[in-house]
Amino acid sequence: MKVSTILDHIDSGQFALPKFQRGYVWNRDQVRGLMDSLYRQHPVGSLLVWVTAADGAQSRGEQELSQGVVHLLLDGQQRITSLYGIIRGAPPAFFDGNANAFTGLNFNIKTEEFRFYQPMLMKDDPLWIDVTTLMRDGNAGLGDYISWISQHPDLAADQGEYIGRLTSILGIRDIQLHVEEVTGADKSVEVVVDIFNRVNSGGTKLSHGDLALAKICGSWPEGREHMQTVLKRWEGGGYHFSLDWLLRNMNAIITGEARFVYLHDTPTSSIKDGLARAEKSIDYALNLIAGRLGLDHDRVLFGRYALPVMSRYIDQRGGHLEDATERDRLLCWYFQCAMWGRFSGSTESTLDADFEAITDIEHGTDRLFEQLRLWHGSLLVESAHFRGWSLGARFYPVLYALTRVGEAKDWGTGLALKSFLLGKMNALEVHHIFPKSLLYKNGFKKPQVNAVANFCFLTKDTNLQISDRSPSEYFLDVERKHPGALASQWIPMDRELWETENYLQFLEERQRLLAKAANELIEELLHGASLAAPSDSAEFTESVAAAIPGGIEDAEEEAILNAINQWLSEQGLPAGIIEHELSHPESGDPVAILDLAWPNGIQEGFSDPVALLLDEGPETLQAANDHGFRHFTTAETFKRYVESEVMALTAGNGDSGSS
Repeated sequence: MKVSTILDHIDSGQFALPKFQRGYVWNRDQVRGLMDSLYRQHPVGSLLVWVTAADGAQSRGEQELSQGVVHLLLDGQQRITSLYGIIRGAPPAFFDGNANAFTGLNFNIKTEEFRFYQPMLMKDDPLWIDVTTLMRDGNAGLGDYISWISQHPDLAADQGEYIGRLTSILGIRDIQLHVEEVTGADKSVEVVVDIFNRVNSGGTKLSHGDLALAKICGSWPEGREHMQTVLKRWEGGGYHFSLDWLLRNMNAIITGEARFVYLHDTPTSSIKDGLARAEKSIDYALNLIAGRLGLDHDRVLFGRYALPVMSRYIDQRGGHLEDATERDRLLCWYFQCAMWGRFSGSTESTLDADFEAITDIEHGTDRLFEQLRLWHGSLLVESAHFRGWSLGARFYPVLYALTRVGEAKDWGTGLALKSFLLGKMNALEVHHIFPKSLLYKNGFKKPQVNAVANFCFLTKDTNLQISDRSPSEYFLDVERKHPGALASQWIPMDRELWETENYLQFLEERQRLLAKAANELIEELLHGASLAAPSDSAEFTESVAAAIPGGIEDAEEEAILNAINQWLSEQGLPAGIIEHELSHPESGDPVAILDLAWPNGIQEGFSDPVALLLDEGPETLQAANDHGFRHFTTAETFKRYVESEVMALTAGNGDSGSS
């Protein structure tokens, strides 16, 4: 089928996108690659469509479907959406994504190169042709270009060749794409999604949550939008949750089950009611966790898959808890689940066990702790648990919680950090007690430099004041100005441990102090219940955090990264995040640490996620690829990218020529 015919079928409602499909996710590099392949007559793969009755078919967007049958795109959405956007100059009716990915594509008639509009490179250069303008105007536009080329003496000599290249671009509309059809009365949504996943084995498969959402949207077409509205409200409060996660909570409340299949035949009225109840219960749980444990933003909200259990527990009690004892015991259970990674393995089976436990309304928390002890053993925190390193270690949020709920004081002001501090300079920042540059200079490695026991939290202003001074110097000032402030943050008061040569002993002693503080918090939450494991429970085994690939190796690397950020600032561009952590989308466990990263692109909305990775191994590079980051391995190649693509794009923002 011709490309132009497929686009016409989209306009007439004969081709559409099924509800269970995700939105448009391609970036500009992928769009450019598609157009280059089509221009050179290279194969770009076939399309797969589900031919089904239009009456009752659930499609995305608000387009009106044709009468009779409709072709729902199972494989080829990204390619067809890109072609539609470039050829029509606007996205199709089912579009959900960033239209900048295919807006402003240009073609150089001399070099035969496709690039997106860059005024510094293309303005007033007759060799660059706007592809969308050519496609929309068709043969009439080609005639205009022919006349225009003939009027330029420097182009006229190669006029025939240039016209041939423009004709080849127009010819993309007539390229035949093979369309394979899935038909038959036996092709249910479940069967079709299974086919989709098999065909897209190299891409992102639909999750069980996607299938459940497809079933929900079949009877409640606005369901996805309602859920996204709820997610955006939480996002405004600093929490980023996925649709799958919200569905987990809804499923817990509606069915009391972990597997999404139980949602498939749930009446629409129950789904709507479940969403409202889930939103209320999650709000309640988040407020408890933030107010009592101090875990008040996304970065420190670990153990988020314990929330479905909390949501169901709270919902079963009418949306609120009776007293402080019940509240604290539930929070203690959540805290323990998060520390030990209870839901990082077989999530559904673990959730089912905990859902079963809380069916006992009278003794719900007791049953939850029984399950926890059978699985893990003792609830005591050991010094070794604070041996983890990087911001991704599970005990990083524990340190944050201890800071917010205890008597920890800021070292610059002496104020308690659990207080509500106003002003952007009073926002809490993680601080390396022993500066990274000092430790790298003295031969310490990444896991030691970034040990959780070397972290504390201070206000931004205090962090800047301390800078990279040695503890043996600035600790004396802190203790003189604010007696007790050091001890409030579990700093060993033996001054010999403040010396760099005794850094490892400092870590050991602070790990002991932090473990003691954590156990005191847990005892407080348990209201007198014992922390020790029953004699017949599993034996406690010390766990050591697995090594996380990536991160800054030494002071020299850090200096290069800081210089890059300084250079970007001089160009009027945003600095990157030093040691940005990639996390698993469901468990939240750390996957890798990127030396310097821009998760939303250097120019958000216009450029892809970017990372600078110096001297990193294949595991880190692969993790960056898997998370959609365009990465560079030297400062020089990164600078060339910024100069040739980002800075040119920045110059074009607001320029009428870019449209």
